[in-house]
Amino acid sequence: MASNICYKAISLVILGACLLAVGCGPATTWKEEVRSPDGLWLATARSQQWSGPGNAYDAETVDLKWIKGSQPRTEILGFSHQYATMNLKMKWLTPTHLEVMYGPSARPGDQVSLDFQVIKIAGIDISVRDLSSQATDTYSK
Repeated sequence: MASNICYKAISLVILGACLLAVGCGPATTWKEEVRSPDGLWLATARSQQWSGPGNAYDAETVDLKWIKGSQPRTEILGFSHQYATMNLKMKWLTPTHLEVMYGPSARPGDQVSLDFQVIKIAGIDISVRDLSSQATDTYSK
């Protein structure tokens, strides 16, 4: 009888661990890379989605990586939004100036907020343009 209760308890613990592992994510829902005109930098944007009990969240990040070095990528922008993807376009204006344009998806009620921003890193200027209001915000100096 005691061993039967023990087997049930172990089974429930294993089932719970499996359910948590499946729901903890994040899952990448979109990714795009753009190399600088001189080929020295790689800008990467990715949308990620977390799911599970009490932790559903959608976010998008943009990071930079110097191609010739062994340093890890550095996050330069962070966005939060309601759906699995949002509108985001990256364009190198010069080898040292990255422009990022963003806005909500076409789904009704979608909103995007810019939560984290680096304006300059390692000689690279980063400008951001919010397409939802058609306002231009250039933060590079």
